[in-house]
Amino acid sequence: MRCYIYIYMVKMRVIGTIAIATTMLIAACGAKSGNNNSSNESNEPKTESLQKTVAPQYDFRIVGEYPHSTNSYTQGLQYVDGVMWEGTGQEGDSHLQRIDLKTGKRTILASLPNDEFGEGITHYKDRIYQLTWLSNKAHVYNKEGKQLKTINYKGEGWGITTDGERLFMSDGTSIIRIVNPDTFETIETISVTLNGNALNYINELEWVDGSIWANVYISEAIVEIDPATGNVKGYADLSPLRRLLTENPEAEALNGIAYNSTTGNFYITGKDWKSIFEIEIYK
Repeated sequence: MRCYIYIYMVKMRVIGTIAIATTMLIAACGAKSGNNNSSNESNEPKTESLQKTVAPQYDFRIVGEYPHSTNSYTQGLQYVDGVMWEGTGQEGDSHLQRIDLKTGKRTILASLPNDEFGEGITHYKDRIYQLTWLSNKAHVYNKEGKQLKTINYKGEGWGITTDGERLFMSDGTSIIRIVNPDTFETIETISVTLNGNALNYINELEWVDGSIWANVYISEAIVEIDPATGNVKGYADLSPLRRLLTENPEAEALNGIAYNSTTGNFYITGKDWKSIFEIEIYK
């Protein structure tokens, strides 16, 4: 089996240092086949079982590119009923906004207090939820951006999504929590694993046809997660998108996954990226 390791240097503005991290793809290198001398069982079933645990790499193609503000530090992205929604981060610059895909113009509907760092967003029923990183708060709005309430929770807030009935929330670890939409109390947890290894830095989330898609922070990869088992079903290496960000020195980490259920395509962007890319992922 061929194995590639990608290493990226990403400026983490919120920490003020430069972090070097090996992406989640290195976990795919851990699988080995061979004989087990302590067992009398046939090796053939073991090989077959092992192959089933190795997450495949998905291919993709770019089908569109749209302007995106290089002043939008993207933390959450969602496409609902023909409208692109975005949640941004940074203290003093955290907003809930809509984006005109054709022009890139953003309409700010709500702004967080200057001491709060905005994170992921999701539409749940007729409301919009926006997490905060360290403030332990989720802000809830109507579709016009009017704040309806704030819900306190424990731990960090990173990404959030919904299957229409439940909320799924990440905190930068390998754990996704299923939380009560009214109280944010944890109902259940999902441990995300890639080829049998815990996969940390689970960040922005998007629910797509029974799977959770996640951006893996400090990498250029997105993964498809089985919510029933936590296993990564497959991944897409989106590093070619970064190479298209010419003359975009502001561009930081890939962070933003939205899904168009009509076309079956994904929208991908990142922190201060100049573009939103529409891509088709095929397996």
